[in-house]
Amino acid sequence: MNKHLPDQATMATPSLHLSGRPRLRVLGTAISLLEELRVRAEADLGIEVVFDNNDFLTTQHKAAQEPDSYDIYDQCFHNLDIVWYWRAIQPIEIGRIALWDQINDLTKTGHIGPNARLGQGDAPVKKLFVQPNLELGDTPSSTISMLPTTHNFDSFAYRTDVAPNMVSMNSWAALLDERWAGRAALVDEPAIGIFDAALAAQASGLMSFDNIGAMTVDEIDRLIGLLEERKKNGYFRAFWRTAEDAARLMVRGETDIQSMWSTGISILNGQGVPVEQAVPAEGYRAWHGGLCLARHLSGRMRDVAYEYLNWWISGWPGSVVARQGYYISTPERSRQFMSVAEWDYWYGGLPAACDLPGPDGTIRIRAGSVRSGGSYWQRANCIAVWNTTMDEHNYLVRRWMQLVER
Repeated sequence: MNKHLPDQATMATPSLHLSGRPRLRVLGTAISLLEELRVRAEADLGIEVVFDNNDFLTTQHKAAQEPDSYDIYDQCFHNLDIVWYWRAIQPIEIGRIALWDQINDLTKTGHIGPNARLGQGDAPVKKLFVQPNLELGDTPSSTISMLPTTHNFDSFAYRTDVAPNMVSMNSWAALLDERWAGRAALVDEPAIGIFDAALAAQASGLMSFDNIGAMTVDEIDRLIGLLEERKKNGYFRAFWRTAEDAARLMVRGETDIQSMWSTGISILNGQGVPVEQAVPAEGYRAWHGGLCLARHLSGRMRDVAYEYLNWWISGWPGSVVARQGYYISTPERSRQFMSVAEWDYWYGGLPAACDLPGPDGTIRIRAGSVRSGGSYWQRANCIAVWNTTMDEHNYLVRRWMQLVER
């Protein structure tokens, strides 16, 4: 398998202790590095927590090149290959995860319910367990690569005031529909944006794939060529990297349809922008985040890191990420920290019984709103593909950069 190789390894100052408190450094993105969580973790665990918050590409680069600059790597299963291959992280002992049995089956088996689709690509179960030869696989063992935490099922968003016929938007094909020329955008992250584009191209009948989660060089070239032609003709308004940037495009009236994450939807809802997440008939593009232990951890600092891992799935943190529109691997633990109205809306797929707050306490969801796609379990059973670092990832990155930078 080809790997995205780091240019060099750099050493950094190890975890320090201030005022007698252990200092835990967490590298990740805005998906889960929220200030509310950092403050609460410090209070609950009696430690200092430092967040190193970056976009996806910067986080991946730093994780591979500077493995001694962080203690916890807070990322996604599809980012594991790079850091695992270079041994930037160490195995996690299941015996030290107190609530392991309460983590649901989405990562352990790949299914929630009897009729669930596993989804192509990097389904977390394929990379969860550390095998005797130190490869990652789905055969249960006593150690795992990443503690499953935050996850979601993504698609694209569209403005309902310009696309009132929701039926026509319930296919990935809409993302490449010529009527949106000059008003569309994609996420600028190769292991994510390529799948939005591929699902759209396939649903539109523009091309097909033997395995959309493991594209060949020829398939990558054909797809990038298709996107380059669209870009040259002005089809794409932008390529964005953060949920805030994505939301800003719609707030400014620059786009009508685009790749969108739940936090972007939440921001737009809070600002009164008429937007909806599509429910594609082909299925969602899913992702699953988690926490990894840095390779250098040992002794007391490794104990502190395990305390942080256990804290993350203990209940309260999951209620915070729910208010972003994300799910947690131990939902029943978080239910007790959510109001009935919050649980019914975020997990149950029911109309909001009242206005609901975001993580910062400001109103994000208005009474009567319904989350598209139904309940958590309905959405989890409709996965087309998982975010994936494919075998041809190096090649994809080069071609993707050519697309975005031209």
